[in-house]
Amino acid sequence: MWQTIGTAAVVFAGTNVDDIVILTVLFLAARAKATPRPWKIVAGQYTGIAALVAVFAVAALGLTVVPDRWVGLLGLVPFGLGVRGLLAKADDERPVASGVASIAGVTIANGADNISVYTPLFRTAGTAASLVTASVFAVLVALWCVTASWLGSHGRVIDLVDRWGRWLVPVIFMVIGVTILAGTLFSE
Repeated sequence: MWQTIGTAAVVFAGTNVDDIVILTVLFLAARAKATPRPWKIVAGQYTGIAALVAVFAVAALGLTVVPDRWVGLLGLVPFGLGVRGLLAKADDERPVASGVASIAGVTIANGADNISVYTPLFRTAGTAASLVTASVFAVLVALWCVTASWLGSHGRVIDLVDRWGRWLVPVIFMVIGVTILAGTLFSE
């Protein structure tokens, strides 16, 4: 059991380091603009991770829901949100992603490339180990959210976003989208 917990923790941490950046940006937006609300960030992150785990579990059963070559198209979600943020009027204070659905969409898009890691993990684990793995992921989502909220409360990070956030946040989302798209296109 401890080996399963350790493996799940290492796999989650290794494949979700980039989520810390996204979550930190969202928590910064929540502090600066009161939207998205922190509960929406957490709910969106959990919804996205739960959807990914469900897809990976189904894929592990041999029922690939989305062909691998199409997974990269999910990169269009954060890219589109970034473009929308750049094109917004200067006085429009809406964040790039503000609702549970858009946050979940970014989480799914950002984590969809992990199918090559998670599918074999769930395929080789039995039912009990898969449930333990999913539970570890749930605990680590909370840790990720707490860490990102903490990072988003630091003065230097806040100053950076106050100064450059109008462009920085959308550009970060666009870079993540391009990275997802490119990762799939160049992996074939």
